[in-house]
Amino acid sequence: MTALELEQSTDAGGPGPHGGLIRRHPTVFAALACVLSFTAFWIVQRLAHVTMIDLMVYRAEGWTARNGEDLYDMVATSARLPNTYPPFAALLFTPLTLFGVPTMRTLATAGNLLLLVATVHLSLRLVGRPRRLPRPAATLALSALLVWCEPVWTTLRYGQVNLLLAVLVLWDLTRRDTHRWAGLGIGIAAGLKLTPALFAVFLALAGAVRAGQLIRSGVGARAAWNPWLRQAAVAIAGFLATVLLTALVLPRDSHRFWTEIVFAADRVGEVEITANQSLRGVLARLLHTHETGTAWLVVAGLTAALGLALATASLLRGQRAWAAVACAATALLVSPISWSHHWVWGVPMLILVGSEAMRRTGRAARRWWATTAALALLFCSFALWWVPHRWHQHEELHQNGGQMLLSGVYPIAGLMLLALTAARLWRLSERRGRDRDPRRADGDGTPVPPVA
Repeated sequence: MTALELEQSTDAGGPGPHGGLIRRHPTVFAALACVLSFTAFWIVQRLAHVTMIDLMVYRAEGWTARNGEDLYDMVATSARLPNTYPPFAALLFTPLTLFGVPTMRTLATAGNLLLLVATVHLSLRLVGRPRRLPRPAATLALSALLVWCEPVWTTLRYGQVNLLLAVLVLWDLTRRDTHRWAGLGIGIAAGLKLTPALFAVFLALAGAVRAGQLIRSGVGARAAWNPWLRQAAVAIAGFLATVLLTALVLPRDSHRFWTEIVFAADRVGEVEITANQSLRGVLARLLHTHETGTAWLVVAGLTAALGLALATASLLRGQRAWAAVACAATALLVSPISWSHHWVWGVPMLILVGSEAMRRTGRAARRWWATTAALALLFCSFALWWVPHRWHQHEELHQNGGQMLLSGVYPIAGLMLLALTAARLWRLSERRGRDRDPRRADGDGTPVPPVA
C-alpha cells in the first residue's frame, strides 16, 4: 500500500493505525486528550507555586460571615485584600471554612476544571451541535485546548469564580425560553457579582421590543407578555431573593454594601494596571492618569447603548449565540474593573467564531478561520503581561503606543466581537431586503432564496 493510499484509508476510517481508531472512537480519544491536558495543567500550576489568593479571600469572607464580624472591614492574605463582593457571596463561601487549605485548593482546582468542561458544553449547545464530531468529543477536545488560554489559566491560578458565573448564565440562555425557572441562573450570578445583571437588562429590552411589535400587530397588551420578559422577571426576582436572604442573615453587612461599598469602585484595585481589561483601564493608560472622569462615562455609556442594541437585535433575529456574546463583551467593556480572568467569556466567543468558520466553505471559511485565529491569539498569547507591570508602582501610566496595544488585548477582542455582530446583522438585513425585492424572482414569480 502506498503512502497516499494509506493516508486515504486512514481518512476514511479504514486500516490506518491511528486515524481509523480515532474516527470510530472520537469520544474516548478526546477524553484521553482532556485528561492528559488537565493533568499537565495541574502539574504546571503546582510547579508555578500558584497562591490561589482570591480563594483565600473567599475563605476569609466565609469565616467572617460565620463569626458575625464585619465583612467590609476585613482584609485577607499578606496583600491585605478587602472584600468587594455582595454579602450573598460570603454565605456561599462559608462551606470553604470546613476544609483545610490544601484540600480546599485541590477541590477548587478540580471544580474549576469541571466548570470549564460545562462552559464548553453549554457554549456548543448555544451555537448548535457540531456536525463533524459528537458533542461529548467536541466538548472534551476543546476543553483540552482552551484550558491553556490566559483567562482560564488566571481564573484557576487565583481560585476565582468566573467559570461558575459563566455556567450560570449559559445554563439560562441555553434553556427553553418557556421554562419556568429560565432566568434564575442569571439572577443568582448577579447576586454573586453585579456584572451579570446586564443579561437581565438585555432580556428585558428584547422582551419589550417584542411586546411592542405584538401590540402594533393588533395583539392585546396581556397577550404581548412574552418569554423574554418572563425570563428577565425571573432573573430580577432571583437577584432580589439573594438580596433579601442576606438582608435577613447579614443585615449590617447588607446595609453597608448597598449604601456604601457598591459605589466604591476604586476599592477593587488600581484602575490603570494592566490586569484591568475594561475600557476604563484602557483610557487610564491612554491618558496617563488615574482619573478618567467624564471621558470614561461617555465612552462606557455609548458602548453600553451600542452593545445592548446589538445584543437585542441579534436575539430578535434569532441569533441567540451572537446576542449572548455581544452582551457579555459589553458587560466586560463597560465595567469599571474587568480583570483579565473575568474574560473567561473568551471561551464561548472562540467557539462561536470557530463554528461560523466550520459552517462555511471557500473564501468565506478562510476569512472566518483567520478571525478565529486572531481571536485565539488575543486570548491565548498572554500578551497583556508582556508590558512592565508591578503592583503599586504605576508603571502602566507611562506606557508607549505598543505597550498600550498589548495591555488592551481583551478590550480589542470585545470590540471585535461587537463589530462582527454589527456586520452580521447588517448582512442579515441586506439579505432580507433582497428576499423582499420583487425584482429578484425566478421565471414563475417565486422570489429567489438567499444564498447560504
